[in-house]
Amino acid sequence: MNSKKNTGEGLYKVFIYVVLSALAITILVPVAWVFMASFKQNSEFYGNPWTLPVGLYWKNFTDAWNTAKMGEYMLNSVIVTALALVLLLVIALPASYCLSRFKFKGRKFLNTAFMAGLFINVNYIVVPIFLMLRDGDLWLKKLTGGTFLLNNLVVLAIVYAATALPFTIYLLSSYFSTLSHEYEEAAYIDGASYNMAMWRIIFPMAKPSIITVILFNFLSFWNEYIISMTLMSSATGAKTLPVGLLTLMQAQQSAAQYGIMYAGLVLVMLPTLILYMCVQKQLTEGMTAGGLKG
Repeated sequence: MNSKKNTGEGLYKVFIYVVLSALAITILVPVAWVFMASFKQNSEFYGNPWTLPVGLYWKNFTDAWNTAKMGEYMLNSVIVTALALVLLLVIALPASYCLSRFKFKGRKFLNTAFMAGLFINVNYIVVPIFLMLRDGDLWLKKLTGGTFLLNNLVVLAIVYAATALPFTIYLLSSYFSTLSHEYEEAAYIDGASYNMAMWRIIFPMAKPSIITVILFNFLSFWNEYIISMTLMSSATGAKTLPVGLLTLMQAQQSAAQYGIMYAGLVLVMLPTLILYMCVQKQLTEGMTAGGLKG
């Protein structure tokens, strides 16, 4: 019986390794191919697509950065993503802490509302968001003669942060609820206030969960296209990187400048890869470990 059991476990492990290896190959090969293609000259794309580049043709990156304005688009994405993350954390961290650690009137309703927000696809409500901001701009134009809400990176960051609140609060509050109240009680005995206990005790303990939230939302904001395209439709100099990348791909495909196009793809992927490499250790710590063991 034991030999059969060990054989079955061995076959299962082999199956898991084969599946994981196949998944890794389907992800790594396309990424590696894009990096490889970004260093090729245009003439190299008409031969075998799997051949290595003859040399490192860095001009693709300089042309994508300067001529195609990918540097300007990247700066816009950095501003929007950073501002959206700051706004999101400033709102979501205290809200998640209060919802998970205190009982008050309306708490159940707020939890239900945020849970309902998890089932709303933002792409389905982008048109109402656009109409609200457009009507607001029409009202501002009558009142002041100018517009503010559309084609504004700050407003775009606010929309990003607002749409990410349900997922972020759900994730953080779920983690906070697993932490023991004994830490806070000990802090209160030592004279700490609610704010001090929150910022100095609970938030440092929730570092893996907070880093996970930052990474997920960074990827979402950095790669978001539909909302940015809709709300920044008239802002030629304020496009974010995904919108600018689509413009670059359309222009370079018609001009047969494939090297520049793939260099633009690398510029989009590189920040997310660097961020993941920086925080992968914290991500592996897990999100559901309790505050007290034993």
